[in-house]
Amino acid sequence: MIFKIIKFSELRAYTSYKDIVKLLNKVNSIGLVPTMGSLHDGHLSLIKRASIENEKVIISIYVNPKQFNNTSDLKKYPRDIKNDLKMLKTFNNIIIYAPNDSDVYEKGEIIKKYEFGQILKIMEGKQRPGHFDGVATIIEKLLKMFKPNNAYFGEKDFQQILLVKILVKELKLDLNVISCQTIRESDGLAMSSRNKFLNKYERKSASQLIILLTKAKKMYNTSSSEAIRDIIFKDAMSIDNFQLEYFEILNISNLLNFFEYKNEIRAFIACKIGNTRLIDNIRI
Repeated sequence: MIFKIIKFSELRAYTSYKDIVKLLNKVNSIGLVPTMGSLHDGHLSLIKRASIENEKVIISIYVNPKQFNNTSDLKKYPRDIKNDLKMLKTFNNIIIYAPNDSDVYEKGEIIKKYEFGQILKIMEGKQRPGHFDGVATIIEKLLKMFKPNNAYFGEKDFQQILLVKILVKELKLDLNVISCQTIRESDGLAMSSRNKFLNKYERKSASQLIILLTKAKKMYNTSSSEAIRDIIFKDAMSIDNFQLEYFEILNISNLLNFFEYKNEIRAFIACKIGNTRLIDNIRI
């Protein structure tokens, strides 16, 4: 098997994890930022923090096929490695891992089945069967490949953060899972690689996501969760090209026994705007 190194200017993207492991031999602290590419300022905020807190930072750019339960969604997921590397050229302590499927998975390899409890059977777990097994599979592989000290994830994918924390605990890894604040556009829309699929009319509708979440937050102390949910669903029906998939208000500590989430309440939302699926959440 022949491995290649992709070069743009002086920045390298390694396709073989074994080549990267050799570079980490005498590194005291390693950060990991897993991405699927199509980078934006939200990713860059994770990488900036990781580069400050670690001697070396590994950035994976890999569209993991095992976490897509919809093959058309996988095919259309945005990919632009050349632009990704251009965006990363200002960082001087990073190593980029952009593998082919063959460097990650054995031929015919089947994803593992995990049991993460109720927190991952609802919302994204319910809407996207098998998704979290695919996510856990690639995250476990990356953690075992590079043995990072710290791994960084954005709060927009909050259930994914919980998954990684549970996974690290079950694998008994010496690793800090660092949750980073969602980075938003000027109108409050959470930054996402999928936002580029929105036309100008859909983009306007997408800006209502944060408005719905903020409304729920304001109502929380005076209304029941059920009453808030009814109002959010009603409001969503009046938004153009907006199909609400779920809206939930959850006490995280009721679903997950991690002290750091004691009495943490969050509102979660998912919708389709045109053909583009978006998710978001905020702390209440």
